[in-house]
Amino acid sequence: MEKIILGIDPGTNIMGYGVLKVMDNKAEMVVMGVIDLRKFSDPYMKLGHIFERVTGIIDAYLPDEMAIEAPFFGKNVQSMLKLGRAQGTAIAAAIHHSVPIHEYAPLKIKMAITGQGQASKEQVAGMLQRMLKIENKNMCDFMDATDALAAAYCHFLQMNRPATETRYRGWKDFINKNQERVKR
Repeated sequence: MEKIILGIDPGTNIMGYGVLKVMDNKAEMVVMGVIDLRKFSDPYMKLGHIFERVTGIIDAYLPDEMAIEAPFFGKNVQSMLKLGRAQGTAIAAAIHHSVPIHEYAPLKIKMAITGQGQASKEQVAGMLQRMLKIENKNMCDFMDATDALAAAYCHFLQMNRPATETRYRGWKDFINKNQERVKR
């Protein structure tokens, strides 16, 4: 069964998007790009453009689910409010089309892609390029696009993980809580 996942990296100047097609438990990139909002000075016009473009992407690729990066907490309250509005507008476009939404923290996305929560945007892009076999000519100039694709790929990885109530703080914690599963 085929599944299409739309990934969104919210932004107030550049918003990234990426679309993955999942078939037989294998993911491949369909498209990635950015929504350039820099030409709009009116913040409400930006939100309207986000809604139109995300709606257009949904209409074009018919995603089954959307993965969106959660805003990180910053010190500038006004920036956080603007980013939250942009994220909310993208979410509203998905809701308008009855597309289920999954939100992932930036740390979780980076961990899923690179195995390191403090990975740089370049490291995330490089890993995605290798894992999805994306040719250099198909890489986007803006890292917002690969961040969006990373959100979609993170969701793809999470789809196949069994739900667990147990949380681990690392390998030592896992071993301590799973003595019967670990051979010494």
